[in-house]
Amino acid sequence: MNSRPAASPEGTDAPAAGADAPSPSSARIGPPARTRRPLAPGPRPVAGPPVEDARPVRDAGRRSGVPSGRFLARATLLSAALSMAAAVLGLGRDQVLAHFFGAGAESDAFLVAWTVPEMASTLLIEDGMAFVLVPAFSVALARRASGVAGPDPVRALVASSLPRLCLALAATAAALAAGAPLLVSVLAPGLPDPSLAVSCTRLTATCVLSFGLAGYFSAALRAHRDYLAPGAIYIAYNLAIITTLFAVGARWGVRAAALGVAIGGCLMAAVQAPSLWRRIAGRPGTDRAKAPAEGSPTLPAAPSPERALAFGLVCAVLLFALCRQSQVLIERWFASGLPAGAISHLNYAQKVAQLPMSLSMMVCVVTFPVVARALAEGDTVRARERVERDLALMACLVLLGAAVVVSCAPQIVQLLFQRGAFTAEDTAATAAVMRVYAVGLLGHTLVGALVRSYFSAGRTTWYPLAAMGAGALLTVVLSAWAIGPWGARGIAGANAAGITLTALLLLHGLSRRSVPVRVRRVVVELARPVYAAVCAGGAGLLCAQLFTSPAAAVAACCAGVPALFLLLARSLDAAGARALLRPVAHVVRRSVTRKPRHGR
Repeated sequence: MNSRPAASPEGTDAPAAGADAPSPSSARIGPPARTRRPLAPGPRPVAGPPVEDARPVRDAGRRSGVPSGRFLARATLLSAALSMAAAVLGLGRDQVLAHFFGAGAESDAFLVAWTVPEMASTLLIEDGMAFVLVPAFSVALARRASGVAGPDPVRALVASSLPRLCLALAATAAALAAGAPLLVSVLAPGLPDPSLAVSCTRLTATCVLSFGLAGYFSAALRAHRDYLAPGAIYIAYNLAIITTLFAVGARWGVRAAALGVAIGGCLMAAVQAPSLWRRIAGRPGTDRAKAPAEGSPTLPAAPSPERALAFGLVCAVLLFALCRQSQVLIERWFASGLPAGAISHLNYAQKVAQLPMSLSMMVCVVTFPVVARALAEGDTVRARERVERDLALMACLVLLGAAVVVSCAPQIVQLLFQRGAFTAEDTAATAAVMRVYAVGLLGHTLVGALVRSYFSAGRTTWYPLAAMGAGALLTVVLSAWAIGPWGARGIAGANAAGITLTALLLLHGLSRRSVPVRVRRVVVELARPVYAAVCAGGAGLLCAQLFTSPAAAVAACCAGVPALFLLLARSLDAAGARALLRPVAHVVRRSVTRKPRHGR
């Protein structure tokens, strides 16, 4: 009985064990001839390895750890599923807050204190820590794969960076807790009673240390292409807040939410610690690639990971993340002078409107280590193609979500929040702000994706900080001008304009400073989903007016807007939609035309 030869671990057509290897003199020039498997048992013919073809380059890519498209798709779907679960729990958390405290003075006080974990999340988990540590761990893994002599580079990086980071984060958390009164007076000078915000801030200040550890663990695991534990951190975080609110909310009031933030931060680090320990404590040889075969191109020597943790790079990354998060500070500073509830309206609108952005960002969260590894190995072409595909795909995802948000914003807010202390007036104000926020979602998504390309090479660059500073300055100027006639909607519009300017500046400067993307081609690709989103959003607005029930309106928009968007995206071939939808269309066509089977 014949059996096919087993494939080699690298996926090449290597000879089976025990087969006679061909001599160099018998090597065939050009592609090997296809051989038919013999029907009777006997020696299997073995084709000699080609001398001049693309296989050595492909094998070198596999040896260097290039993930397959199927792996990236699975990792993206896993991250998106976990992000969706965390987003649903986040909406549940906001619903509990709205039910207990509405949109008034108590919720405003907590949201001022919530500025600390929001900034810590951006600086230490989503942007700052990831921008520094993912390239650093990618360099360490590349050095491990190249078989450098000496101690294991990954363990050495952890030993040299983690203890000092913990000391710095603990000192920062203690300083924030001690200076809470001053911090509240700076963040929201218009609060009538800042004492509640001060006590909440002292509780949330502990998240600086816990979020820092969670961000470190997340960056290390994603560089190892482990996405399960990092994707679960916000699930644990939101569950902790919800549980604490129900457990002690009646006795502690809104301080229970701040306590839940402190507990949730500890859980974010705890859920990742076992996975990282297995990666670090395991044998270093398990992640080493096989030595390159003779005659195959050698990968460039990876730089030392210490360069990726240079002081200038850390400062550039943290200052950029701080400047990006300053848009929230600008909003709350201006909104603190408006009537009570304005900060809450901005917060609820932002949380719902940014759900499409959070899901689309899962694409670059998964591929960021791939880009960093490609640049560490000197493969700029692979990095450029990956970034261009990611930008087009992320734009399609976020614009589809933005079209749905714009079309039925009042109905979404009514379904999610209008109960308890959250009134119909709060629904109308939040929905109006949410529609304005949706205009800037593409800018927010592009900034999050593009800035990863700037820092993926592990080199110090100050251009992202300058671009973000220009966007923040425009936000301040427009907020001061628009708050009088439009109130909270004017602040949201200034936010959208500022982040869009930053996105344009980052896209313009990327090709000269980091990944050599083709800017004109990217702009053309982005224009297609923008057109599809405008048409689908307009149709959704008309569709939502046909229903008096908010649930029916949301259901109709969630069905009709994506259908029209996908049709337009396919006709325009946005983000390669024709190739992506072709297998789906084939399956549907087969299911429709296939004759039913009958029993014999």
